Amino acid sequence: MTGERSGTARICHASRRFVYFRYIASPTPSLHQPEAANARSLSDHAYFELRNLIVTLELEPGALVREPELMTRLGLGRTPVREALRRLAHERLVDVYPRHGIFVARVDVGDLAALSEARGALEAFAGRLAALRATPAERDEAAALLSELEHAAGEHDERTLIELDQRIHRHVYRCAHNPFLEATLNEYYVLTLRIWFVALDRVSRLEDAVQEHRSLLEAIRDGDADAAERTMRDHVAGFERAIRSAL
Repeated sequence: MTGERSGTARICHASRRFVYFRYIASPTPSLHQPEAANARSLSDHAYFELRNLIVTLELEPGALVREPELMTRLGLGRTPVREALRRLAHERLVDVYPRHGIFVARVDVGDLAALSEARGALEAFAGRLAALRATPAERDEAAALLSELEHAAGEHDERTLIELDQRIHRHVYRCAHNPFLEATLNEYYVLTLRIWFVALDRVSRLEDAVQEHRSLLEAIRDGDADAAERTMRDHVAGFERAIRSAL
């Protein structure tokens, strides 16, 4: 799903002050969720569609969720939309206030440090496991992603770079062969990606952030667990610094 970013988004700082960023109109990158193609129910379809709208800020942070509007937009009934919203509330993408309504979760910059703290440890561990456990086919896929990185050198298309970043992270999680770790990291990555979208027009190191994965993919391809762990930890820390300086 694509669109254009315009208007403002609300960001909640730890001090509870609000800062408004005006977006430059440009095509909106999409959330990479290939599992959506295998959605088996209407509620699954609603979940993937709404998740993409929220993460890419097409549904503005802090906005009131109006079920009739979502039903019309998605072409779905009330039940699948409500079931999807319950799942999104569990993932902290919407906030439910009894007797007041459902709101798109605000983007709280205070969450960035906590997310980075958790991701720094877990992603580094996933990188180590991926280097140790990746199958020959998965190492070949890491090599293919390396080739894509080379072709993306100097690329200024934010859609291409963000999509590639998502695919690389998800590949690392799969290569760890731990479904609980993979599910946790996918959830944390989505929350972090949403913050990235908020700061996108102010982050100057987008290409550098993606290119940092070269060392990670090489380590996984070569089975170098220490290098994979170190590179992933440094990447998460560098990403936090870049986003924090932009916000």
